[in-house]
Amino acid sequence: MNWSHTALTERLDIRYPIIQAPMAGGPGTPRLAAAVSNAGGLGSLAGGCLQPESLRQAIAEMRALTDRPFAVNLALSSVAHGDPVRLARARELLAPYRAELGLPPEPPAPPAPPEFEQLLDMVMEERVPAVSFIFGAPDTVYLDLLRDAGIVTLGTATHLLEAIVLEESGVDFIIAQGAEAGGHRGTFIGHPEQGLVGILTLVPLLAKHVRVPIIAAGGIMDGRGIAATRILGAAGVQMGTAFLACPESGASPAYKALLSEGSEIATTLSRVFTGRSGRVLRNRLVSELHPYEAELPGYPLQSFLTEEMRQVAAEQDLTAFMALWAGQGCHLSEQRPAAELIAAWAEQAAALLGGEESPREPVAAEPVDREPPAAESPDPACFI
Repeated sequence: MNWSHTALTERLDIRYPIIQAPMAGGPGTPRLAAAVSNAGGLGSLAGGCLQPESLRQAIAEMRALTDRPFAVNLALSSVAHGDPVRLARARELLAPYRAELGLPPEPPAPPAPPEFEQLLDMVMEERVPAVSFIFGAPDTVYLDLLRDAGIVTLGTATHLLEAIVLEESGVDFIIAQGAEAGGHRGTFIGHPEQGLVGILTLVPLLAKHVRVPIIAAGGIMDGRGIAATRILGAAGVQMGTAFLACPESGASPAYKALLSEGSEIATTLSRVFTGRSGRVLRNRLVSELHPYEAELPGYPLQSFLTEEMRQVAAEQDLTAFMALWAGQGCHLSEQRPAAELIAAWAEQAAALLGGEESPREPVAAEPVDREPPAAESPDPACFI
């Protein structure tokens, strides 16, 4: 098997079937995405929580650092209704922590969330090479527009029914998000608990029942995981936690340190930070508010209520109050540049499966004679 030649590499003209997961909230910087693209993978920008102009700035910064293909991730998510009882209860529960962080009792009024259609119009104007989606199946009208613009589309599924819906909608690739994955669960049919299928079960299941090429995501931390999922039928992998400790990542030093100190049982699923279920490292806030999760408002209202707390905690490296999104393989994280990691993984995969045994030097970013535009800081709530 030539492990690196797949439908994904052929369609996107990339060297390795490796996608960097779109990690918003700090870790997934344009610098990290560009480093992955320059090394032969597909870097991703998380755009679902940004306003259109902020996302445009991030794309401009990305293009100042690389001329290779990259992806933008968008979220399809209904806005939770503002149940006054749940909102009041959440404020009550969060008040002691706000006081401990030196914040006033009441959080600021939430901003208007970005409009999906505006973000979609913007990425089509920018002619980005690929767009990935989470939390749902895009309307076929949108997919037709993207296809006409020559943009490759990827949807996220956590179980077979979601994959079938995505296939029928017309996406080009399906990202199979296993239970091991860090960040928000992409489940959009049924409860998140119903989407907790392990990657070793999910990939062959989807490969058997849908014709769209499958991208494996969740618990893949090196070339061994890449090789395993290729054998199971995946056309590529999406890796997020494996890149968290890279110097190009925007994760704080304390966040990175906790990754290697963790273990396979260090993570848990929590709704505390955003109102949506996601895999995080356990910390004080997660543990103490876990009994009250059912009383909290949904996404993105809970995200707005905790945003200021998380920003202050991140600035002060107070990990007890930070949203430490991470997958179950966090203990295998390495603090090495993204290009070095990809080269090492490629060598491992080639040794196990065949193909390119001596990966060439990563492609260097094109030199620029200007400072890349600074993108507006993303919402720390939205790790996708």
